[in-house]
Amino acid sequence: MPKRAREMTAIELKRLGSGVHAVGGVAGLHLQVAEGSGRSWLLRTMVGLKRREIGLGPYPEVGLATARQKAAEIKEHVRRGLDPVEMRKSARVELLAVQKRGLLFSEAVDLFEPVKMAELSDGKYRDQWRDSIDRYAIPFFGQMMVQDIILQDILRALEPIWVSKTVTAEKLRRKLNEVLDYTTVKEHRSGPNPARWDGNLSLVLPSPSSVSRGENYPALQLNDIPRFWSALLRRQGMGAAALRFQTLTATRAGAIRFMTWREVDLTARLWTVQPGRKMSKIGQRDDPKRVPLTEEMTTLLEALPRQLDNDLVFWAPRGGALSDATMAKLMRTLHLADLKAGSEGFVDAKTGEIAVPHGTRSAFKVWAAEHTSYDWNLLDSSFKCNV
Repeated sequence: MPKRAREMTAIELKRLGSGVHAVGGVAGLHLQVAEGSGRSWLLRTMVGLKRREIGLGPYPEVGLATARQKAAEIKEHVRRGLDPVEMRKSARVELLAVQKRGLLFSEAVDLFEPVKMAELSDGKYRDQWRDSIDRYAIPFFGQMMVQDIILQDILRALEPIWVSKTVTAEKLRRKLNEVLDYTTVKEHRSGPNPARWDGNLSLVLPSPSSVSRGENYPALQLNDIPRFWSALLRRQGMGAAALRFQTLTATRAGAIRFMTWREVDLTARLWTVQPGRKMSKIGQRDDPKRVPLTEEMTTLLEALPRQLDNDLVFWAPRGGALSDATMAKLMRTLHLADLKAGSEGFVDAKTGEIAVPHGTRSAFKVWAAEHTSYDWNLLDSSFKCNV
């Protein structure tokens, strides 16, 4: 039976001269003392038929008690038939593989941004796409590996603004969902997406529609629409025509301001907006949006003057597209004129703010919900898909 080394104390270790010294406590545990001041731990043991010398770290960074604990754990692995050296090699290979696959969230955003930009044709939306990510997400988990991001990290970014800035928060959630989906496809992470809504965030956050406050556009009240429409019909000019067409189609002002005659088929009574068209909010990967034209819409379009060198349907007097302020100014003018005539003007029922062009879309949605028998989900889906 081999002689067991006496267990040394920490004080005795400091007095050792150069050489390799058995320190006791665990068979085979030694302290290597170099000619200079360098000292390190060494475990000598048999692994099967092989003699192994396994380093356990420098001394005193690794103390005596820790070295004995490490040595005991390695010896236990050996008794179970495992080779600690091969285990270390495997762990090192796995670590390198993980680091190779690893990607910071901020880096993932940089990589995904060009992909997303290809879908956004308008410079305004390209500039805005990253703003909320940089402001609300990057400070919380920008320096985290994407594979380490979990539901609680997403909540840290969303919860502070979920009620106060609901629209912004929901847009941010969609962006985070896209970025993390991208990293999953690129094999930088695996498992469920923590930014997914259904069956995930929907269980811990109230729905956006239930908490949204003050971010909707001031809308026309249904009772005011006949009076508003009569006043609008009496107005002349391209801005008034554009606002009439927006009200009839319940579309966005940007889609109308950059509408072209090439998109219009008066014979088929159809307006088709292709993916990526400026101010359409239709992504490059989405389907074209088709708006059926009623007789009144068609008559309005047929009466419009055209410019030979300009394909825009609604053009500015000085050329080019109408300003986004043109129709908004007209709405305010109609409101003030209505007040002057002794009526109540055109204001939002909840906020009292003057209705804006986009508010005609909201008025249409309310009318469709309250005065038609169509299923709510169908109405909501159709409204969101409109240009």
